[in-house]
Amino acid sequence: MELLKNYIGGKWLDSREAAFSSVVNPATQEILGRVPVGPGTSTDVDEAVKAAQVAFKEWSQIPVMQRVQPLYKLKQLIEDNLDDLANTITLECGKTKVESLGELQRAIENIEAACATPLLIQSEFSENIARGVDEFMIRQPLGVCACIAPFNFPGMIPFWFLPYAIACGNTFVLKPSEKVPLTMMKVFSFIEKIGLPAGVVSLVHGGKETVDALLDHPDIKAISFVGSTAIAKYVYSRGAANGKRVQAQGGAKNPVVILPDADLEVTSKVIADSVYGCAGQRCLAASTIISVGDEKGEIKDALYETAKQRTTGFGLLPDVEMGPVISRESKKRIESLIQQGIQEGGQVLLDGRNTQISGFEKGNFLRPTILENIPLNGELIKTEIFGPVMTLLSMKTVEDALAFINGNRYGNMACIFTTSGASARKFRSEANAGNIGVNIGVAAPMAQFPFSGWNESFFGDLHGQGRHAIEFFTQTKIVIERWPKEWSRKF
Repeated sequence: MELLKNYIGGKWLDSREAAFSSVVNPATQEILGRVPVGPGTSTDVDEAVKAAQVAFKEWSQIPVMQRVQPLYKLKQLIEDNLDDLANTITLECGKTKVESLGELQRAIENIEAACATPLLIQSEFSENIARGVDEFMIRQPLGVCACIAPFNFPGMIPFWFLPYAIACGNTFVLKPSEKVPLTMMKVFSFIEKIGLPAGVVSLVHGGKETVDALLDHPDIKAISFVGSTAIAKYVYSRGAANGKRVQAQGGAKNPVVILPDADLEVTSKVIADSVYGCAGQRCLAASTIISVGDEKGEIKDALYETAKQRTTGFGLLPDVEMGPVISRESKKRIESLIQQGIQEGGQVLLDGRNTQISGFEKGNFLRPTILENIPLNGELIKTEIFGPVMTLLSMKTVEDALAFINGNRYGNMACIFTTSGASARKFRSEANAGNIGVNIGVAAPMAQFPFSGWNESFFGDLHGQGRHAIEFFTQTKIVIERWPKEWSRKF
């Protein structure tokens, strides 16, 4: 069984930690590798940070146009190995091959956006702010930055941060999720080949001990995190208490509103993709579906018919539309939340519990589930399920739906399906969420836009991707200059 190594200072090194946990295929329970975890990984972090500090002295002085050149090479290597990388994502994460390929396309788009850093990093200049005095702003890198990545998008989420950080002149330490480290292992085998100086980018494995070591290390200047809200709060508070910049993307309970004028055939398919894509394990998954004015139940019927036809199975097989959830513990948690919804008074319209897939009986599978009539004050209305579960509510007006949405403690995404421009505009303006979709099921920003998030879905000021990433990974310096031939001021 392969024991995974760290990549530090341009070399693959064994962890100093003797304890290992298993990387498990969620569809088969096959062990794919062994990843170092435990207190000793803090020593690995320190070694990576020291290498990054040494590299920063040279890397930060290299012209930005030269700093982006390795990113072009990395983009090409990922594209050349797209199929193999997608297979790895599916094997360790569980999603379908199509979903894995889509994830990698988003990673590539972020590399492309970061290649525009020579333009994005430009600043401002004002001549003669006073007679003979000029003032300008420049952006300079922070130093060593780090990323704590989640399990659900092992090929994409690190690229919300990594390419921008190094293009801005920083050095970077990445900790992938211990559940899905194999994708980044392959990516770093490409990073070896793109000409980065040793120490500019490092990979360090581990669990909570590694996270804490990154949050506490005095020489790490910035932390990027994506995960649950509880852990995002922890990362933000501990990192900020240690004087670091922190951007911490948290959880969500994303609402989608369907108006009676929506195209039901198309809308039901788009929403099914949003709710059940990646088995519901994404921070932009639709969770609470609100039908407005659906007295005849036509919206509910369309959603039910679409969901029950969705094919669940091993993600590398053809025609499979939904894979397993990440772990047995996750499956158990999701099933218990479904039961909690029933105990709160909800009804099961479609029950995906106790799913077994022929040939993959050990897999962590659930089929699409729909719960309806959950009380608005019920715990399940407030809890992020992070699984293939649709909670279906019915309301009379758009105003009712907006009042419900804006009482949500999260604020990652809110979507509306309608053919009414006036209704869409009202929703776009009034819904309290950082990403808004109009006739879109997953309002995922393209790489040139920040991945927004409000309320308890995000902690910090500047988000990942686009110009926000450039601002996050640089600090501004104001320079005021006078070059007099003679001093006009009298002392």
